[in-house]
Order: sequence, then C-alpha cells, then structure tokens
Amino acid sequence: MQTIYWIILSTLFVSLISLVGIFTLSLKSKSLEKVLMLFVALSAGALIGAAFFHLIPESLENTEPVPVFVILLLGFTFFFLIEKVLHWRHCHKDHCEIHTFAYMSLFGEAVHNFIDGLIIAASFVVDVKLGLITTLAIIAHEIPQEIGDFGVLVHGGFKKSKALLYNFLTALTAIIGGLVGYVLPNYIPNFTSLLLPFAAGGFLYISASDLIPELRKEKDFRKAMLNLLVFIIGIIIIYLTGLLE
Repeated sequence: MQTIYWIILSTLFVSLISLVGIFTLSLKSKSLEKVLMLFVALSAGALIGAAFFHLIPESLENTEPVPVFVILLLGFTFFFLIEKVLHWRHCHKDHCEIHTFAYMSLFGEAVHNFIDGLIIAASFVVDVKLGLITTLAIIAHEIPQEIGDFGVLVHGGFKKSKALLYNFLTALTAIIGGLVGYVLPNYIPNFTSLLLPFAAGGFLYISASDLIPELRKEKDFRKAMLNLLVFIIGIIIIYLTGLLE
C-alpha cells in the first residue's frame, strides 16, 4: 500500500475517535471518571514510550544529536506555548476550568489535530512501521482527550448532538495535516528529520505536564497503583510494537 493511503486511513481513523463521546452518554459521571483515568494512564505511557523508543531513536539515525535535542526542546516549548496562548488544556473530566470558552476549545483542538496529522504523515514517510506505532500512540492519547473535550463542549452549552458534530469536524483537520505533511517533504528535504524530534517533544510535554499530573491527584493507594500499572503497560505495549519488525 502506498504511503499516502496509509496516511489518509490513519488520520481518518484518528478523526473518528472524536465520536467516542457517543459511548459515554449512558455512563454516570463517577463511572466515567473511573474508566477515564485508566485511559489517561495508558495514554501517558504510550506517549512516553513512543517518544523514547521510536521517535527519538529514529531521529538520531539520520541527524546529529545536538540538533535533534534542540528541536525536541522546541517541540516541548511549542506545546507549552500553544496551551497558554489558546487557553487550551487536555481536560479529562466533565468540567474543566481551563476551557474558558467552548469555541476556544474547538479552535485549540483543530490546531492540535492538524499537528497530529503532520506527525503521522512524517512517521509514515520514514517507515510504515513507525507510522503505525505513532498512530497507535496518538489514538491512545485521543480517547481520553476526546471524551474530555466532549464534556467541555456540553458544559459550555452545546447540545450533545452538536458537541459530537463539532468535535468531529475539528478532528478532520488531522487529515488535512496528514496531506500537508506528505507534500511538504517534496519542498523541504529535511522536513521529516525536523518533525520527528519536534513530535517527541510534544508527546513528552503532554504526558509529563498534563496527563501524569492528573494521575497524581489520585489519593487512594490501590487506585494509584492500578494507574501506575496501566501506565507501565502503555510503555510496554509501545516497546513491544517495535519488536514486530
């Protein structure tokens, strides 16, 4: 299968994850929160695993260490900046004070999903296996994020049907990002080499500054240990996918 088809299928699948809110409509808030924290833990582990086991090593194969880690830090800083400028934060509960306006949340998610598409495209351009691993890590992150975003839109005043629709429309920017990411290497020769460590920085930022702090709020020892176990499982899953080559 040609690279462009892998990119389109992967970004389309990631976009469809935005409809996961449908399956949460019948859940009570407390039940949803319990399940959601497990997804958050899995997501945090998957993102860190993808960064350390795949994106960074792949970047170092074709580029000197210094520029790789400089770009990684730029990626980390960029995600911090976009969070502050857009007042955007991945929210994992029905109510999130960071999302001041529902429309701002939609705009922020559109930007985020576009970047996801760029990252997926860059990974597939390098290698199909790397693209699939990156897509898997993004999906693991998207599930808790999209459930949280759906809750934010409903809390912001949207009807549930419109919240699902608007959330899906913003998710489609991942496909646009994928197409842009596929075309750009033809005009910017080092684009992929630059984007992989940039993506790794973003993955590390999301996991370390957002998801893990959410997990640290758990005060019950047994639940905290379960979250830690799922976090480690997320890392192991991503590591094992690399052994399939």
